[in-house]
Amino acid sequence: MAEKRDYYEILGVSQSADLDQVKKAYRKLAIKYHPDKNPDDSAAEGKFKEATEAYEVLSTPEKRQRYDQFGHAGLEGMDVSAQNFGGFEDIVNNIFGDFGDLFGFSDSRHGQTGPKRGRNLQYDLEIDLEDVVEGKSTEINIPRLEACETCNGSGAEPGTQPQVCPECTGRGKVSMQSGFFSVTRTCARCGGQGRVILNSCKVCGGEGMTQKTRNLRVSVPKGVDTGNQLKVRGEGESGVNGGPPGDLIVVIHVRSSEQFIRQGNDLITAVCITFTQAALGVEVDVPTIKDTEELQIPPGTQFGDRLRIGGKGIPYYNSRASGDLIVIIEIQTPKSLTAQEKELLETFADMRGEQIESDNSNILRRIGERFFRNADGNR
Repeated sequence: MAEKRDYYEILGVSQSADLDQVKKAYRKLAIKYHPDKNPDDSAAEGKFKEATEAYEVLSTPEKRQRYDQFGHAGLEGMDVSAQNFGGFEDIVNNIFGDFGDLFGFSDSRHGQTGPKRGRNLQYDLEIDLEDVVEGKSTEINIPRLEACETCNGSGAEPGTQPQVCPECTGRGKVSMQSGFFSVTRTCARCGGQGRVILNSCKVCGGEGMTQKTRNLRVSVPKGVDTGNQLKVRGEGESGVNGGPPGDLIVVIHVRSSEQFIRQGNDLITAVCITFTQAALGVEVDVPTIKDTEELQIPPGTQFGDRLRIGGKGIPYYNSRASGDLIVIIEIQTPKSLTAQEKELLETFADMRGEQIESDNSNILRRIGERFFRNADGNR
């Protein structure tokens, strides 16, 4: 008979390792060599069995003390084999707790599935830019699953009750023996519920849920932006087995505006003036998101200059403050002039020493020189 390996060596821990270190080492080996992950691998099954036996000894104070003092001989007459301490299910439940989920198992002693919270629902709500500034209250229609009113969510025909599942006898799990350990899985017939419906509700077909459309009023606060989410608690789908309902998540989408561009909490718009207004200055009415506002354009304003009107932008979320309205100045050049207008402009240009008529040949020569100079520089 082959000599047994040292238990500390098997788990890869020192002799001074505490219980938590022993547990962690065993978990690592159990995951690695678990037979479900190594089907038809007798070597992996043997290592799994060996690690389980080592853990059983080193996690039990009395056995560990005798092993430390006398080695394997000190355990003679004591039951330390992996086959005889409750099967694999007990190892998972008693030693690992919810760690058993890593193997695809769960504690079958809990029986039926308990209450489950309903699913959250998402609704995409489109609003206009004006709604962001003013805030909005609107009605939305939410299709969702709700507990069947006929069977009160049980799925069974009124006057009848779900029966204990004959496959798992109400445990919600079924066990299968495989070598030295037992494997526990969710019962396929009842889906882990522990009960089956023999007479299904004619309204919901045994599902316990029916499709309904819920009409809700949602208040959209000022200052929201695309991608912001509003949570309406308890307005998701109904829970299962008495569980609470989920929530409704309203996702905001702000439509683009033809007149304004949003930049954070500022709004950007454009105003077109004539070049004489730009030169002399002028007071104009500028449209805001709500109404109009007077804006003084100073003399000498240039094309593309930006002027601000404070507090006429987007409100900050949960604040009384607002961003600004940024007005970009555009200058319109007349496309046609009367003879008198042309004469006046020529006089104006002459007074300022501005050249009106130019030598096209000189212009073309300068353009050509610049082109070839740039071409030479890129070679």
